[in-house]
Amino acid sequence: DPRWVKPVDEALAPLADRHRVVVTVEDNSRAGGVGSAVAQSLRDAGVDVPLRDFGIPPVFLDHASRGEVMAEIGLTAPDIARQVTGLVAKLDGRFESRAVEPARD
Repeated sequence: DPRWVKPVDEALAPLADRHRVVVTVEDNSRAGGVGSAVAQSLRDAGVDVPLRDFGIPPVFLDHASRGEVMAEIGLTAPDIARQVTGLVAKLDGRFESRAVEPARD
């Protein structure tokens, strides 16, 4: 849970490199936000791990309560959990399809 966006803590890259996917969530604009900064930091460090950033898209949103806006853009806890679960399942399928078959004697 970063207290600031930039600079991204250098300890994040080795940590991310030990995981199958990195997810960032922010209740602010995705453009130029935490997800963008983390993605750039990982690229700079040569860490090739999928990253999914959740945040407010760069579009005009209808006036509504905070909860209604978050629901409209898919930024509620159930929405995020569903999308992350789907991403992990997709990655698992990709890794399984690349499995090396045992050598035949």
